[in-house]
Amino acid sequence: MKKLSMAAVGIAALTMTAPAMAADMAVKAAPPPAPVVAIYNWSGFYIGANGGWGQSHGCVDFLTAAGTLASGCADRSGGLIGGQLGYRWQSSQFVFGLEAQGDWAEIKNTRVTLFDPAVSTTGKTDGIGLFTAQLGWAWNASLFYVKGGAAVTRNRFDVFNNITGVGLASAGHTRWGGTAGVGWEYGFAPNWSFGVEYDHLWMGRDNTNFAGVVTPGGFTLLGSGVSQDVDMITLRVNYRFGGYGAPVTARY
Repeated sequence: MKKLSMAAVGIAALTMTAPAMAADMAVKAAPPPAPVVAIYNWSGFYIGANGGWGQSHGCVDFLTAAGTLASGCADRSGGLIGGQLGYRWQSSQFVFGLEAQGDWAEIKNTRVTLFDPAVSTTGKTDGIGLFTAQLGWAWNASLFYVKGGAAVTRNRFDVFNNITGVGLASAGHTRWGGTAGVGWEYGFAPNWSFGVEYDHLWMGRDNTNFAGVVTPGGFTLLGSGVSQDVDMITLRVNYRFGGYGAPVTARY
C-alpha cells in the first residue's frame, strides 16, 4: 500500500511539471518572406525621337503612244529623322503596343532613262509614316519585339531634259502600303529607353498621267508607273510616362 501511494505521488508530480517544461521549449521561428524583386514595367504612354538611314528601291515604266517602255530600276538612299508616340501594356513577360511614327526623309536618286539618253528621272521620298501594332518579349529592362501595320510615303517624281535642264513632267503623290519590322529596346534609366529598329515597307505600284509630253528623242509620254519598296534602320530614344519598376507578375 505504501508503494502504491508513492507511485501515485510521482505520477502527479510529473503531470504538473509537463506543461512548464513544454512552455520552456524554444519555438521554431517562421521563415522570412521571399524578397520582392522590382521588375521593369514597360506599360504606359511614351514619346520619343528617332534617326537613321533609309533606302528605296523603285522601278519605272513609261506609257507612250507606242506602248510601255521600261525606264529601269534604281536604288536611292538617304537620311531619316523624326519621332514616335505610343502605348504599351505588359502582362507577365509579354508586351503589347500601338505606335505611330513619322519621319522626314531625304531619299533621292537621279538616273538616265533606258529608252531616251536625253531624258533623266529624279525620284524622291521626303516623308514616311508608320502606324503599327507591336508584340514583344520583355526580360526585365530588355525588350525584343516585332511589329506590323500600315505605311505611307510622300513622293515626288520629275522628268527633265538632260540637254537643256528643262523639266518635262512632274508629279507628287502620297502612297499607302504595308510594313513589318523588328526591334530591340533597353531601359537604361528610370522612364528612359534606347533602341534600334529595322522596318521594311511594301508600297506597291503607283500610276501617274502626263499630258502628252514629248521627249527629245521623239517619244510622247502619256503616263508612268512606279513601284516602290523601302528599308529603314533607325536608332530610337523614348521617354515613358508613369512609375518606374512597378511590380509585374513575372518569373524570370
